[in-house]
Amino acid sequence: MTISNTEEIIRRLKKDDKSAVDELFGYYYPRLYHFSRSILKIENEIDDILQEVFVKIWLNRNKIGNADTFNAWIFTITKNEVLNLIRAKLRDQTFKDELFLRSVAEEYQTQNPVEFDEIKAGIDQIVTSLPEKRQQVFTLSRNEGLSNKEIALQLKKKKKTIEDHITHSIKHIKNSMKDMGIISLLCFYLFL
Repeated sequence: MTISNTEEIIRRLKKDDKSAVDELFGYYYPRLYHFSRSILKIENEIDDILQEVFVKIWLNRNKIGNADTFNAWIFTITKNEVLNLIRAKLRDQTFKDELFLRSVAEEYQTQNPVEFDEIKAGIDQIVTSLPEKRQQVFTLSRNEGLSNKEIALQLKKKKKTIEDHITHSIKHIKNSMKDMGIISLLCFYLFL
């Protein structure tokens, strides 16, 4: 798909042409599927995620910018949907176990739930050591799955301020986790 084709499809999409979504779906589905699988590692949820992505494209068709930024935009929507699913399902131990087994090299896997719980407790302790506002923003982002824009609206702050809080929180957590070892770093990347 070229830029000129994408521009034409976006024009048709903004004119409520549903066949434009079908064309985007045909072109992007294999790429988004592979991208989602590279993050999620579990295939049985990907079709639902991608369906949600294309529903969002349809619902937000009038907000689509230009063809130059569309590719990045659709991949960002997909990444956010995958991360939202992961955050929502982290309360399900079976999902966590399957994700962990598919994501972590065998030599780094811990079959000991006590070790995992200790790591999780360490991460939770680090999060509680954050300044109050950063902790609140980080929790809304990671535990509640809210977007930066939603957090900004809820807390009546600028989106840039929210982004700064999250960036500084992640940096603090990563630095604090160095003492916890490689497994904890892997857990950080998988579960935060």
